[in-house]
Amino acid sequence: MKLVAKGKTKDVYDLENGNYLFRFKDDVTVGEDGNFDPGGNSVGLKIDGMGLQSLRMSTFFFEKIKNAGIDTHFVSSDIDKGEMTIKPAKMFGFGVEVICRYKAVGSFIRRYGLYAKDGDDLNTFVEITLKDDERGDPLITKEGLVILGIMTGEEHDRLVEMTKKISVIIKDELAKKGLILYDMKFEFGHVDGKIVLIDEISAGNMRVYKDGVSLKPLELSKLLLD
Repeated sequence: MKLVAKGKTKDVYDLENGNYLFRFKDDVTVGEDGNFDPGGNSVGLKIDGMGLQSLRMSTFFFEKIKNAGIDTHFVSSDIDKGEMTIKPAKMFGFGVEVICRYKAVGSFIRRYGLYAKDGDDLNTFVEITLKDDERGDPLITKEGLVILGIMTGEEHDRLVEMTKKISVIIKDELAKKGLILYDMKFEFGHVDGKIVLIDEISAGNMRVYKDGVSLKPLELSKLLLD
């Protein structure tokens, strides 16, 4: 088993059988203020047990999404070992992140605070950013993605369509526990010629509120899964 990449929240290994392996860590990303931020570009917090909870939640949602007929890179999980087996995917360029926003919060307010306030409804608004820590993961338009050769217009539209369908699944599952999804970050890639959901689906990638209060990642995982 060969180490392929060391990520912010997990390491990736080549299993040499055509699949890859995720090993989850207890790290979470933070914003410039040092507080938890699913869109943050640096690791600033370590939460004991977070890696295991991220794996449990990812497994829970990947199985729900698979049952809904949506393609993903997920193969299987070994909860006891803290590992997930996946199919390797080809990225769009150096990677893109797709954010689905139900409520205004975080970077959306920092950018558009003249026109919006915390908690405003955003009607499933989808944004795409480039994975580029050095440049602060800049927003990019459909036209920009096409001009730069990162994806076609049809691929962009497919990403937006898939993001909205997946977000509804996650939002509805959270709602069963009285939880409100504000926003969620996804990644996509190509596997066997298809666009599929990749990476993880964990509390570290979303903002969720209960009774008007933002939940910390470990709190969210336990409320959903325990």
